[in-house]
Amino acid sequence: MEKIYNDYSSEGIEIHSDSFRDDTLLKAGLKLNHLRMIVTIEDHGQISAAAESMNISQPAASRMLSEMESIVKSPLYERVARGVVLTPFGLALAKRARKILLELREASREIGELRTGKGGSVFLGAVTAPAISLVVPAIQRVTRAYPGIEINIEVETSNVLARELLAARHDFIISRIPDELDPRLFTAYEIGVEKACLVVRSGHPLLKKGVASLDDLPGYDWVFQPPGTLLRRKVEDIFVTAGVPLPENIINTSSLLLTLAIVCKTDAITPVALDMAHFMCGQSSQAGESSILPIDFDIEVKPYSLITARERAMPPSARLLHDMILEESRSLDLA
Repeated sequence: MEKIYNDYSSEGIEIHSDSFRDDTLLKAGLKLNHLRMIVTIEDHGQISAAAESMNISQPAASRMLSEMESIVKSPLYERVARGVVLTPFGLALAKRARKILLELREASREIGELRTGKGGSVFLGAVTAPAISLVVPAIQRVTRAYPGIEINIEVETSNVLARELLAARHDFIISRIPDELDPRLFTAYEIGVEKACLVVRSGHPLLKKGVASLDDLPGYDWVFQPPGTLLRRKVEDIFVTAGVPLPENIINTSSLLLTLAIVCKTDAITPVALDMAHFMCGQSSQAGESSILPIDFDIEVKPYSLITARERAMPPSARLLHDMILEESRSLDLA
């Protein structure tokens, strides 16, 4: 059969038109570890990081990539300044490999649940506000109705959660779709608007004023989530739109615990989701040393949604919790 070449022929790699016929890849020796490697390379963008993730040496990872290129008879990656990127052939293989590995994970999960008699497991991620107001009540309901269910929760920013969902590490998330990701990869159902507030230590000088205005705030230290996160951008936009200088002294951290520790020990100010603030400031522990600062402006962040990965079915246990969270959001709307 006639051979078909493209720009990669200069690298000495021949691309045959019958390379992907039937089960050629399996017969040629493609293994599960190969599939794990191509997916890990796509996730990390570096051979060294992929090797570390798979607990193998970098030379072993390089050999594995060479094996895959020999098997598929196509170049799978290119070296760039900061690591490697997958070629169209590599991206095609990674896309299918991810689905295969996900199905195997779900098979293992289902078999384990049948063997132990448990009610199933759920992996979900959420931004802070709905984690408090929606996920916790839904968990209470679902665990009462189905005592054997196991629930795994990650609270993170939308950027992290969306990528975790695409990597099949979550069944669904409560978040926003980041601007840089293709919205066609997701199915989203809007369920709420996140309101935020400012939190300070009890006894903070601004509390004596009663209600603080935007002009009162730039002179204090601030604790923010890392640059680019949604709540931080919203607060920065409020300052810029009002023509008020942005705070100069800023501490960046994604840790809510560290944020609270700094706020309770200093005169720093931090923006926090309102539901989380009510929870923190109402405790009798050291968290109770913090207070919500009354302000004369609103902080409303972009609405959040129940998000699933398109073309991926959720297991029954995840669907159950997903639907209970949806019911919980509707009941709050009616309240």
